[in-house]
Amino acid sequence: MEKKSEYRNETLLCILGPTAAGKTEIALEVASRIGGEIVSVDSRQIYRGMDIGTAKPTPEQLDIVPHYMISCVMPDEPFSVAGYQKAADKAIQQILEHGNVPMLVGGSGMYFRAVVDGIFEGPDADKSFRSRLRKEAEESGVQNLYERLKLIDPRAAARIHPNDLIRIIRALEVYEKSGKPISELQQQWQEGKTRYRFVAFGLDRARAELYERIDARVDEMMSRGLLDEARSLIKYDRKLISMNCFGYKELLDHIEGKYDLSEAIRLIKQNTRRFAKRQLTWFKKDKRIKWINLC
Repeated sequence: MEKKSEYRNETLLCILGPTAAGKTEIALEVASRIGGEIVSVDSRQIYRGMDIGTAKPTPEQLDIVPHYMISCVMPDEPFSVAGYQKAADKAIQQILEHGNVPMLVGGSGMYFRAVVDGIFEGPDADKSFRSRLRKEAEESGVQNLYERLKLIDPRAAARIHPNDLIRIIRALEVYEKSGKPISELQQQWQEGKTRYRFVAFGLDRARAELYERIDARVDEMMSRGLLDEARSLIKYDRKLISMNCFGYKELLDHIEGKYDLSEAIRLIKQNTRRFAKRQLTWFKKDKRIKWINLC
């Protein structure tokens, strides 16, 4: 865990919540009123060329309020949580130098906590162990590794996507080398001071309404050209984390002939709803977040 000497006195305004809850529109309105600049807390919007499927702010919205941590790496470029934290810290400092209010806006609980609480530091990487598990995933499928993780650390498995091979391997690696589940070691996050002072609001809606908004957003994305955007990503290795983002994964599977377009769209909606549920589960555990029901 990071040294608490990194604590900053500046106060951040955080607007968090599940996908399609309405964070972007509300954050833009608030930022315009208080002189805010937005640091995206989204693990998918960091990728260039993945605009429609990650619901990035439109060019018009980006003109209204400055945004940071959007389109900052290529889909095949390695980017860690530590790298995000460092870049987000720099963005926050720039906003303060402008005399404006830093706002963290998004739905990635891991990125949010990396900024405000610091980064969990586990055992060092074991290249041979990781190589063995990657080979196992190639031969038997990622699902087998995920099922193993569910047995040894169900709390970690609940917040890791079943196709997120890198995070699954890391969780298994931590258990292998420390004998303790990564979710237990990450409780260090709950000790001591935060890195910044902050006020955090979570946006929520009735589950039925949230799911309707998700379905409508997927339909809108398709009408805006999400399929063509997915086709532009065919050149990338499907094993990349970026290529496992919902929306792109299902359409790339469709392009490869695994199922028709209507089934791909159905799966995007289903997987997005499941993702929203995981986001809510993560954020609801953080009692520092004040929830606003928008219904």
